[in-house]
Amino acid sequence: MLESGQIMRRELLELSHKELDRLKVVSDITQGRLTQVEAAGQLGLSTRQVKRLVRRFRQEGAPGLASRHRGRPGNNRIALEVRQHYLALVQKHYPDFGPTFAHEKLVEQHDFPHSVETLRKWMIGAALWQARTKRSKRTFVMRERRACRGELVQIDGSPHDWFEGRAHRCSLIVFIDDATGELLALRFAHAETTEVYMEVLRDYLATHGRPVSLYSDCHSIFRVNHPDREGDLTQFSRALKTLDIEAIHASTPQAKGRVERAHKTLQDRLVKEMRLAGISSMEAANEWLPGFMADFNRRFAVTPRNADDAHRPVLHKDDELDLILCRHDQRTLSKNLTLQCRNRLYQIINQGQGYMLRHKKVTVCEGFDGTVTLLYKGRRLDYTCWARGEPPPCVDDKEINSTVDQSKIKQKRRKLWKPAPDHPWRRTAISTSNQTRT
Repeated sequence: MLESGQIMRRELLELSHKELDRLKVVSDITQGRLTQVEAAGQLGLSTRQVKRLVRRFRQEGAPGLASRHRGRPGNNRIALEVRQHYLALVQKHYPDFGPTFAHEKLVEQHDFPHSVETLRKWMIGAALWQARTKRSKRTFVMRERRACRGELVQIDGSPHDWFEGRAHRCSLIVFIDDATGELLALRFAHAETTEVYMEVLRDYLATHGRPVSLYSDCHSIFRVNHPDREGDLTQFSRALKTLDIEAIHASTPQAKGRVERAHKTLQDRLVKEMRLAGISSMEAANEWLPGFMADFNRRFAVTPRNADDAHRPVLHKDDELDLILCRHDQRTLSKNLTLQCRNRLYQIINQGQGYMLRHKKVTVCEGFDGTVTLLYKGRRLDYTCWARGEPPPCVDDKEINSTVDQSKIKQKRRKLWKPAPDHPWRRTAISTSNQTRT
């Protein structure tokens, strides 16, 4: 009796909770405490199915109530050959792709008929993808998206090895809308500089118009961070003020999380898309980016709460935008109507009573192509330039690494130069040594 009880306990461990409930009801039927009709109502089965369960229980005991499919492959299971075929494609063409991205490519290129979750399970089982652990709870306060497109545009640059060694490291300038998550502008550049942001802003204005505000970090391109110069404008913030675009600065990366998350997504998807497209230079990538942006926005952009577009038309003409989106310096004219800026001397050409311009402040507008315009109260001044030397290079903090790398390349290519025996430097050294001997 004890042995049969031990066997019963061992068999009960192999039953599911549902089967254990059926075992109790069927036992009550066999002992006369419950009718088959009442049991059918409790189990949600037909009376005919209850009779089958009672018959199986009397013939086999408790194991007769276990499912006959347990331990067998499912009837709808995908064939092993199909699974191995698609996993081989992932290993060959998309070895470092995530399940979602790999699923998109398999559907587009190989007519993959199954769901992304099916592919995820396959990749985890084949050790091609590691399941992510549950993320820890965020401690900062979440901010709701803006209601309208163009109200708040987050901007930032992402330095990364975008071409996976096929070209030099560079930065990707990203403009993304807060309300929709739509990529509004992308541009590859050697480094984040004021010039690059001015160029991207110029293209943005031509495509979308003026946004209400731009949301950036506190880098010196966007904000003067010296405590004694609080309130001063950088070249970029001065241009935004002229265009009536509000400049907002985030104190933490989490505050502009939308563009930060976009960097992470782009460093995964964009890198692999350019690899598949065979793109190996910044020039080719910048020409190819509009098509990628359209596909990205189709997949990931969301519908804003308000359908109105907050972008405003650009009120300035092209030549006026050229003067706004360039470098500005303030200089005071001397008594003879000259000024110095960036190691160069400018002479104002007198027109009429030129003495009225003496000691007046003039704005020097220097375009990034080298053109210089002098303005006094919005009026252009004719001038003659007396070049005393090449203008010193203006390097932003984020451009320093790129500048040093380029200098190293130039210095390696430069041949070693040895002064001639009659070079003035050598003659000075020789005469000094002769005087020392005497």
